[in-house]
Amino acid sequence: MSARNLSCDAQFRRFGSLHRLFRNVLRDTGGAAAIEFAIMIPLFSLMVISVTDIGLAVYRKMQVENAAQAGTQYAIVRGFNKTAISNAVISATNSSAVSASPEPVQFCGCPTGTGINTVSCGTVCPGGAVAGTYAKVSARATYYTLIDYQLVANTYSFNAESTARLQ
Repeated sequence: MSARNLSCDAQFRRFGSLHRLFRNVLRDTGGAAAIEFAIMIPLFSLMVISVTDIGLAVYRKMQVENAAQAGTQYAIVRGFNKTAISNAVISATNSSAVSASPEPVQFCGCPTGTGINTVSCGTVCPGGAVAGTYAKVSARATYYTLIDYQLVANTYSFNAESTARLQ
C-alpha cells in the first residue's frame, strides 16, 4: 500500500468513528426527559405563581367580608359607636390593607322583601311594626397582583357591606 492510501484509509476510519459517534448520540434518549423538563419549567413556574396570586386575591376578598361582619357583630353586642366599630373592622384581620370605609352608619328603616327602606325613626312600617334601628358597616381593601399579567388588571378593589338590626 502506498503512503497516500494509508492516510486516506486512516481518514476514512476517523470519519467512520465520527459517524458512529453522531449516530449513537442521535439514538440516545437518556437526557430527553431532562431537556423536556427544562423547557417546561418556565410554564410550570408561571402556573404556580398565577394560582398563588388568585388564591391570595380570594383570601383578601374573604378578609374584607369577614371584617365587615365583625363590625356588624360588634354593633349588635355593644351598641353603635363609630370609632369602636371601625376599630373592630380594622382589627378583625391581620391585613393592614383592610379599612372601614365608608364609615359605619346608623339609620332607621323598615324591612321589605328586597332589603331595608330607610325611614324616619318612629315611623310605622307597612307591617304595623315601628321602624327598627340598623347599623350598616362597610370594609374595603385593595389587592395588587404579584406580577404584571399585561392582559388583565393588576389591581383589584374589594368592598363588603353588612347591615344588622340593633333594636
